[in-house]
Amino acid sequence: MNKTKVFKLAKGFRGRAKNCIRIARERVEKSLQYAFRDRRTKKRDMRSLWITRITAGSRQYGVKYSELIHGLKQENIQINRKMLSELAMNEPYSFKALVDQVRFMRGSSSSSSSSSSSQEAPKVAASATAAPK
Repeated sequence: MNKTKVFKLAKGFRGRAKNCIRIARERVEKSLQYAFRDRRTKKRDMRSLWITRITAGSRQYGVKYSELIHGLKQENIQINRKMLSELAMNEPYSFKALVDQVRFMRGSSSSSSSSSSSQEAPKVAASATAAPK
């Protein structure tokens, strides 16, 4: 790298890192390494933020994040996490419609297996009330 390019990139640095070529070259090189690393870190951080927002939105309606994502995949609703987080933040009615769709399909798919357990529940309740007497 030539001097002018180094000093142009070092503009705004503090101390001798902005006007001493040797130190400026080291600091510029390190700053480019940080930039390279953080361009990748930014992607992870944004995905984490989207997931946090989706989790907060889905918990308001009583559905866990993992259940929501799994339900959307089962329903073949192809919407990415970025758009889901935007819906959760800015379009709560649209987001609720997606959550209700997942909840509806989850309820209809598990209703056949839970029919036998719903018959057992009153027996447990009846025996629990009979035991204290």
